[in-house]
Amino acid sequence: MALFLGLDTSNYTTSIALYDSTEKTIRMEKKLLPTAPGALGLRQSDAVFAHVQQLGILSQQLFAGRGEELAGVGVSIFPRRAEGSYMPCFLVGQMGAQLIASSRGIPMYTFSHQEGHIAAALFSAGKLSLLEERFLAFHLSGGTTDALLVDPGAPAMNVENVAHSLDLKAGQAVDRVGLMLGLKFPCGPALTELALRCTDKIKVRPTMKGADCCLSGIENQCRKLLDSGKSPEYVALYCLRSIEAALIAMTETLLDRYGKLPLVYAGGVMSNVLIRKTIEQRFGGYFAEPVYSSDNAAGIAVLAARAAGEKV
Repeated sequence: MALFLGLDTSNYTTSIALYDSTEKTIRMEKKLLPTAPGALGLRQSDAVFAHVQQLGILSQQLFAGRGEELAGVGVSIFPRRAEGSYMPCFLVGQMGAQLIASSRGIPMYTFSHQEGHIAAALFSAGKLSLLEERFLAFHLSGGTTDALLVDPGAPAMNVENVAHSLDLKAGQAVDRVGLMLGLKFPCGPALTELALRCTDKIKVRPTMKGADCCLSGIENQCRKLLDSGKSPEYVALYCLRSIEAALIAMTETLLDRYGKLPLVYAGGVMSNVLIRKTIEQRFGGYFAEPVYSSDNAAGIAVLAARAAGEKV
């Protein structure tokens, strides 16, 4: 049994996971960062403080006094593997990983939060073999609406951003509309519950520039709909259908450009059952289950095992 620890201290969630590279199983503990009512997330200083409070408790829950031997530790240290991609909240996980690796004499492997999302989706879908192929990945979250051309590489994968949102990100649209409707941040699950109660047929046309999308109009249109007397359920469904339409257009454009490649959909927004159903019916593709869609350390633990030469 070879156990690899993964740490992810994102702007939303504290997460720690153990991947058993022999049994191909994951144990994970995670907890959302606390936010004040009506707030759109946390200041970085508050996020760092929350991670410091939560990481130790989650570690105790994960290991539960078992004292297991680790073969390596992986950690996300920046949002994306790109110049200028940095958030202080990831320093908490990095510090924890450095402490564990140095005290136990085991290797530490560093990754991006985005790479962890992609690997978690592949693990959840039973498609880690795609790490040895070329595929298209879509990462939709609070801070990202990216389409990525992914090729095999080290330490995790070679990722080229081939399309993205030119303004608001999908998760930001969800949370802003959710707060507009009186929901609690992060608003994704509650917004979906509202949308599922609406039986109206809603048609939307995405705003595109090539394969790139523009999502800032969603918030404004939802405000107009609400002010005109449309129900919260209708507004919620309109928001999600608008994101869905942009994702469809991005997918179609990139399949035309790069040919019929495997499709992977990752990130918290992709746990939405309405969007997932439409995309699966139209394109197929691989999705993570909700626990592996939202921010998590599972993919980081898997990538650590892969970087150590284990077959994942």
